[in-house]
Amino acid sequence: MIGKLTGRLDGVVEGGCILDVGGVGYLLSCSSRTIAALPPPPATGTVLVETQVREDAIVLYGFAEESERACFRALTRVQGVGPTLALAVLSALSPDELAQAIRTGDKASLGRAKGVGPKLASRLLTELRDWAGAQARGRGPGIGAGGPAGPEMAPGVEADAVSALLNLGWKRPEAAAAVARAIGRLGEDAPLASVIRDSLKELSNR
Repeated sequence: MIGKLTGRLDGVVEGGCILDVGGVGYLLSCSSRTIAALPPPPATGTVLVETQVREDAIVLYGFAEESERACFRALTRVQGVGPTLALAVLSALSPDELAQAIRTGDKASLGRAKGVGPKLASRLLTELRDWAGAQARGRGPGIGAGGPAGPEMAPGVEADAVSALLNLGWKRPEAAAAVARAIGRLGEDAPLASVIRDSLKELSNR
């Protein structure tokens, strides 16, 4: 199985790129985020690879960062999410943004990805909940803050804080961002009340 390729970027094609490695051109399907991170042709670049073997083909998916590849693997384990749809999600949301959307129940952000409707968004929230919680606790590869979470820091603290701000009239994007920053300042073991209070202080000072 191919895990990484380093070679000359031969060109960018729709939905991916061609990497020339020793005279062999490898066609890699990539998210728009990875394509944007690649050097301009004909520079040399390194792409992390996820290899999928089918009955009729061997397909290579390329990623600029390990966090994106890990996120791709998590997405494709969700019922109804194939590789193409997983790349569409990663084109719309970074791994950190996806994890935060899952933790805060942000269906609107998930719906930014082409092909993700309300039913699939609900499934992603359910089936990726443990994955998103692991990212918050720093267990995911290349995603989230390091160090273990304290006893009160479950995904529910962040989600409950965002929900409280929504009930007070704040919009979800600004509420989610303020809560994430509050947890960053206070630490992942901060109690819910402190997170809400700190988030409100930030929002009120804008």
